[in-house]
Parts: sequence; C-alpha cells; structure tokens
Amino acid sequence: MQHPDFRVGGKVFATLGHPDEKHGMVKLTVQQQRLFVKQAPSVFKPCNGAWGRKGCTNVVLRTAEENVVAAALDAAAENVISKVKPKRKA
Repeated sequence: MQHPDFRVGGKVFATLGHPDEKHGMVKLTVQQQRLFVKQAPSVFKPCNGAWGRKGCTNVVLRTAEENVVAAALDAAAENVISKVKPKRKA
C-alpha cells in the first residue's frame, strides 16, 4: 500500500501516511472512535466512507500528543488481538 503499517497476528491495526504524510490511521470500534473524536477533535477524525463508518479513524499527526495516540494504538491493537484466533497444534 506504499505506507508503513502496524500489525498483530498479521492483521493491520494502524498505519502511517494515510491518506497523506500528515496523517496516520487507527482501526477503532465505532464506540471508541466516538470517544476519541469527542476527547480530541483536533487529533482524531473518522476516515471517509464505509471504513470511517466502521471505526477507522485518521490521526492528525501535527496536533497529536503521545499519550493520546498511545491510548488509541493500544485500543486498536487490542481490537485486532481479540479477533486473531490462536492456531491449533496438530
């Protein structure tokens, strides 16, 4: 996709450089997205289209504070971890 991404169990939970170099993206739940946008509207904005309606959230890097982004990254990673099924041993 031509931009760095962050993964857990092979699944993306965040990216840098999307939609441009001034932004990142975290995969939140819709409820988490509402909370982060409400708490820091200058930092978090829903992505456009269906992805945004499902919780994908842009992060405005210029206005982002480390502790707020860390909380969003933790939430996004936990969302993916909860969906990744452990592989069974044969």
